[in-house]
Amino acid sequence: MNKLFMTIAAGVALTAATNVIAQEFPSRPIRMIVPFAPGGGSDISARTMTDVLGQALGTTIVIDNRPGAGSSLGADIASKSPADGYTLLLGNISLAFNAALYKKLPFVAIRDFAPISLATEQPNIIVAHPSLAAKNFQEFVALARKQPGKLTYASAGLGSGTHLAMEMLMQSAKVNMVHVPYKGTGPAVTATLANETNAFFSTLASVVPHVRSNRLRGIAVSSSKRSPVLQDVPTVAESGVPGFEYATWYGILAPAATPKPVITKLNTAIVSTLQSAEVKQRYARQGMDAVPTTPEAFTKLLKDETVKWAKVVREAKIPQQ
Repeated sequence: MNKLFMTIAAGVALTAATNVIAQEFPSRPIRMIVPFAPGGGSDISARTMTDVLGQALGTTIVIDNRPGAGSSLGADIASKSPADGYTLLLGNISLAFNAALYKKLPFVAIRDFAPISLATEQPNIIVAHPSLAAKNFQEFVALARKQPGKLTYASAGLGSGTHLAMEMLMQSAKVNMVHVPYKGTGPAVTATLANETNAFFSTLASVVPHVRSNRLRGIAVSSSKRSPVLQDVPTVAESGVPGFEYATWYGILAPAATPKPVITKLNTAIVSTLQSAEVKQRYARQGMDAVPTTPEAFTKLLKDETVKWAKVVREAKIPQQ
């Protein structure tokens, strides 16, 4: 009886202590690790919201860029940080990619992180050099089928989203093109502008000016609906590959053992921030959409995406690093 009473008492004490922590949280600045260099989509996604999010939480959000190893370096630092809510990760779709691309990672995303909320999504767009004899997606696919293994496409690097998205498209459309990896999105865009490669599956924000100036041709966007930024460019799904959808997503996570009340408090503040008209407009100017979610919805997405991209990597026969 005494043993049972002590167990119950310990549980009550732990719950009380956790609730106190949540009530006092945050009492100092929060570090948000961005596992990429400044200026990229993850960095933009983080910095666009931090001042408003900091106001909602009553503290300062400090961005800590930790690029390296395809985002695994920064993610590893975040996963091993104290689970108290004061270290967060602005992760992206690479968390799902890397589980399939690397033989050994120092962390397991679906085990070592507590997803808090998705932050933003950024659609991608297939662009081609204007000299390519394909004015729309149907002609693009027909040309690729007519010349299997002849057309080339750029990417931001082996295993990048721009690489895997095109691999998924080729699997869906049953075409074969030659992959030409570059060291980042910038060089890949430059190569396509120079007609060194025929096409590029780019993030939207990186090529919108070139599509508008007709230096690149917009073939199709990868989102489920047309982008308000380029309304004349159809989606892949409406152009002959029903159900095809791809977007680069970004979300906020904490170390796995972070107390649930702290996760709830962070989620409430993040959702409120992302739903504000000011923040939505900021993201829209960057070609991004604010997409706040519950922790449960983000957890399901991360699990589903990990399975999905493992299949893409396996069928594309991309060697593990």
